[in-house]
Amino acid sequence: MTASVAVEKASAPKLPPRRPFHPGTRMWDETGLITFSLTAGSAFLLQTMEPTISAVVDEHSTFRTDPMGRALRSLSSVMMWVYAGEEGIAEADRLRSMHATLNTVDASGHKHQALNSFAWAWVLHTGTYAFTKNAKYFSKRPMTDAEKQEYYEEGLQLMRNFSVAPKEIPADYKAFEKFFDDVVENHLQATGTARDYLRTIRAVAPPKTLPKILHPAWKIASAPVGRMQYFCTVGTTPEVARRKLGLEWTEADERKLIILGWFLARLVPLLPERLRYFPIAYEARKVERDRQRLRKVIQTRPI
Repeated sequence: MTASVAVEKASAPKLPPRRPFHPGTRMWDETGLITFSLTAGSAFLLQTMEPTISAVVDEHSTFRTDPMGRALRSLSSVMMWVYAGEEGIAEADRLRSMHATLNTVDASGHKHQALNSFAWAWVLHTGTYAFTKNAKYFSKRPMTDAEKQEYYEEGLQLMRNFSVAPKEIPADYKAFEKFFDDVVENHLQATGTARDYLRTIRAVAPPKTLPKILHPAWKIASAPVGRMQYFCTVGTTPEVARRKLGLEWTEADERKLIILGWFLARLVPLLPERLRYFPIAYEARKVERDRQRLRKVIQTRPI
């Protein structure tokens, strides 16, 4: 059974109209947290194990030659999806337009298109997986089944904004879990692109703008960050995918990840909001508070 057939056999959910995200959603409260990056790695790894995405990324992405630049651009783009209002929808359209020409042919002669409906949907499906994994390890408590379904319904808005084909969207979170496991088991592959990605995050190359004289200092300073990102990426990747890639993950590793997550889940909320959230998310939340204060003053004005 292919991944696409697995989705088509389930009834497609009713998708909302395209619209920006607003405060009051879990996505608004949590996507912009700095801990987001700790499971974003597993999402991208799962993307690079999908054959079409792997082939396109292999030919067109700069993740090997400019890993820091690529990571920062991707991160800021995700923040735009949630926190930039109407510009978030424009960002989704920009990405679709940009990917429309990102096509390639693999070594076996098979043609791949970045906007292949399954591949395009899989990018966002990996985000759903990563978000729930983030809550499992890096929040004070994992999400309940009801909370997962509520978040999935928020994710439908994101999929609609990205013009994901309804046939590629499971009806609810339970259907998503079955679909996701089926894709990981029967569709994902141990691609060279995925292996290269793991190498780039383990030893992060310096930014292109950094003078060469500072490269040794960068190597020393970035080594702990690279080790933690690699550790969290491997640890939050499904066991089936780890096995395909030949990645070792022991019970001791799992305990270390749980301890790290417990610590971060209690440390991050103590940080000032400016440090707790990525810049776009922080500024959007600040603007929203200012807007609410203005609304309160307007409502209580003398008339």
